[in-house]
Amino acid sequence: MQSSPFSSDQTDILRSIVDRIIPEDDYPGAWKAGVGSYIERLIADREELVQQYELGLTACNEEAVAAHGHSLLELSESDRDTVLARIESGSVLTEWIFDPAEFFRMVVRHTMEGFYADPGNGGNLDGVAWKMVGFEVTA
Repeated sequence: MQSSPFSSDQTDILRSIVDRIIPEDDYPGAWKAGVGSYIERLIADREELVQQYELGLTACNEEAVAAHGHSLLELSESDRDTVLARIESGSVLTEWIFDPAEFFRMVVRHTMEGFYADPGNGGNLDGVAWKMVGFEVTA
């Protein structure tokens, strides 16, 4: 297995974001369903996407610090949601080198792909999302 393109902090920030997009309930949230692995696999050979994620994840954390004085990982779920909503709308407090709303849309898109895609693509571990919606493949 290849190593992650992200630092440990960036991986933790990504986990905190995707788990707010698809939180755990009666079924696993995004991270436990393999979304992180899916995203890493998706961008592995695409340096421009790796760089966009690295810069975007860092910018998300800087936005949290600017808004709440703490890293995204230290915030309550409610405060994380507030920061992510600001990024989603593009109404950020910090300087971004690209459109924050577009970055957020990309992360949402990749999260949804990883959560609902065929498990052979690296996400949707054990077909958990398919089970959730009542689509179970039998052999």
